Amino acid sequence: MKIDLSGKTALVTGSTAGIGNAIAKGLAGTGADVVINGRSQAKVDAAVVAIAQAVSGAKVRGIAADVSTAAGCKALLAALPEVDILVNNAGIFEPKGFFDIPDEDWSRFFEVNVMSGVRLSRGYMQGMLKRNWGRIVFISSESGLNIPTEMIHYGMTKTAQLAVARGLAELTKGTAVTVNSVLPGPTMSEGVETFVKDLAKQNGQSVEEAATNFVKQHRPTSLLQRFASTEEIANLVVYACSKQASATNGAALRVEGGIVNTIA
Repeated sequence: MKIDLSGKTALVTGSTAGIGNAIAKGLAGTGADVVINGRSQAKVDAAVVAIAQAVSGAKVRGIAADVSTAAGCKALLAALPEVDILVNNAGIFEPKGFFDIPDEDWSRFFEVNVMSGVRLSRGYMQGMLKRNWGRIVFISSESGLNIPTEMIHYGMTKTAQLAVARGLAELTKGTAVTVNSVLPGPTMSEGVETFVKDLAKQNGQSVEEAATNFVKQHRPTSLLQRFASTEEIANLVVYACSKQASATNGAALRVEGGIVNTIA
């Protein structure tokens, strides 16, 4: 299967590093005109250069904007009025016990993880419907199905993303626009790598031992029995954005290593 997205403009939020960066790189490899997004202009510029060097003939540019705020989303929409592909990847996580999570954290997580995708989908989806082609992908998590006790506020936002994505998919009926969610499991992104290194230091373990023990202890149903790579997540996202994925709509696509032990 050759995925060709030449002539399509793809915006990936939170794509200066981690899963978002891998998705941007994967989309660049399909010929799409990829727009990198992050809060820092320096990090956006660095990511653009890195992808341009890594992917021959890549068409990639960047826009710095903080999509965790209404003002940031407005600025991004003003700088980039139309896209064919929107990957709502920007997100935050933080292990914290339920009784230690203040109201401010609940609001902050909701603004970053949920409202960024809501605002950008509201800004871009009508154009997709008018042109009768488009792809919107929310990067959710298996934590949206198996709410982790160590970060219930994060799990809440990931469940909310599933609801938003499914609701938006209902608005696409009879069109060539699709809206789907992708659910990664534990993935060795830069942020998670820092978290695992901290665990290793706390427990006097190697990073490899800490990573293996985390999966066994906190995600015991994993069939993969390891952290996934960012590229493994990106592969499924690139497919969901492709022309070949035209019959995949309103779906929660799992790439979580079999942690969710249900058939559907």
